[in-house]
Amino acid sequence: MSAATTAVVKSEFRLFTREPGGIFWILAFPTILLVILGSIPSFREADDSLGGLRMVDAYVPVTVLLAMIMAGGQSMPPVITGYRERGILRRMSTTPVRPTSLLAAQMGLHGAAALLSALLSLVVGRIAFDVPLPRMAFGYVVALALAICAALAMGALVSALSRTSKIATAIGSAVFFPSMFTAGVWLPVQSMPETLARIVEFTPFGAASQALYEAAAGDWPGWAHLGVLALWTVVLTYGAARWFRWE
Repeated sequence: MSAATTAVVKSEFRLFTREPGGIFWILAFPTILLVILGSIPSFREADDSLGGLRMVDAYVPVTVLLAMIMAGGQSMPPVITGYRERGILRRMSTTPVRPTSLLAAQMGLHGAAALLSALLSLVVGRIAFDVPLPRMAFGYVVALALAICAALAMGALVSALSRTSKIATAIGSAVFFPSMFTAGVWLPVQSMPETLARIVEFTPFGAASQALYEAAAGDWPGWAHLGVLALWTVVLTYGAARWFRWE
């Protein structure tokens, strides 16, 4: 990593840590939601529709995905679009620090924040509600990595399609609620009617929810679910590269 790129990463990290809203919604809110739901007595009882698991067990992957949705759909696009709107990306293109360094720094920081939030949800779930840690750890990591890539690719596409930060916020909000639904925030994918669950599994966060759930139960994530995640990542990345403008 060049000195210029390192300086960009350090600068973006300082700016990121000065945004309490982004830190709260990515790092704290998913875990707070898990604690609230886990405090409901019925959520700590075995559910036959979940194969004997408790609802709180099913919601750990949901809160893991919620952090990614917050990072990719809500937090990152307004920042990148704001840089373009203020001409920062255009000015950077004439310096040794390329705009791609700033984009990479933003994606890396938001990806790291989503990963840290995922670890926090797993630890709190284990300590507070005795939720077992993923039994297929490597498969869980693979599914987690693909889900983060898909979320960041989604954020990059929103950034590419938005001319201003206000538009980025509006598009991000329009994407946010369907993403939460497919991730299982209102109803875990595993508890959805079979037809609806099949449809949701073709979305990035629906597939991610199922893949994380399978790995947590000790099985290798279904190749179909991993394939859906990889395909969405490729398609969203291509769209972002195709339509992204520096100014």
